[in-house]
Amino acid sequence: MIKLKNKQQIKTMREGGKILALVLDQVIKNIKSGVKTDELNEFAERLISDYGAHPSFKGYQASWSGTPFPSALCVSVNNEVVHGLPIPSRTLYEGDIVGIDCGLEYKGMYTDMARTVGVGKISAAAKKLMAVTEECLALGIKKAKAGNYLSDIGQAISEHAEKNGFSVVKQLVGHGVGFSAHEEPQIPNYFDQRASKIKIEPGMTLAIEPMINVGDYLVETLDDGWTIVTADGSLSGHFEHTIAVTEKGVEIITK
Repeated sequence: MIKLKNKQQIKTMREGGKILALVLDQVIKNIKSGVKTDELNEFAERLISDYGAHPSFKGYQASWSGTPFPSALCVSVNNEVVHGLPIPSRTLYEGDIVGIDCGLEYKGMYTDMARTVGVGKISAAAKKLMAVTEECLALGIKKAKAGNYLSDIGQAISEHAEKNGFSVVKQLVGHGVGFSAHEEPQIPNYFDQRASKIKIEPGMTLAIEPMINVGDYLVETLDDGWTIVTADGSLSGHFEHTIAVTEKGVEIITK
């Protein structure tokens, strides 16, 4: 069931979203060649705590994974699509692209966001992937207005990605967010007939998150039970915002 939020609940999400955006800004400033992914995670956890919030990913138990997620950040490198584990032995190097995904709970309300960034000098192909994925997110958000359908979001994302020669991951989707880290509805990043039956209305709070691959759309899960990678080893980009649908339009909560 889709759970609508009232103005006070959206206000609280707005406060949490501002904190989350500040946390990601600071984490991204620390991304450079030689940094270890667990250092980024420890830094993020300290920041989230200092702001009076709680990391919503840490301890999260997904139905498809045998173990809870161990950290505040997902740090996904190069061909890793999402849910990359920030482990101590993992070092970032010049030329990598890194997806940083983070969620937090603030005063009982949840927000979620992600960005993909380059480490130092990156390839032209990686730059294009990152730019197009971010454009896909913006186009999806524009379609998330009251009166449209969830399928309008996915259609806008997939059309732009495919026009630029990329593929859209189909096994993973965006989602509702607010009272918990993941809620109904699911939001495919491509046209889906089921999503065409769900009308967007004020009070919806959604995490829109295109995941775009240079190669094929197929993905697989590594033996750690969490990290999802492209099946063909190609690069993947990921951008995400939490948005609120209001009577006046669409508000980006994590801007």
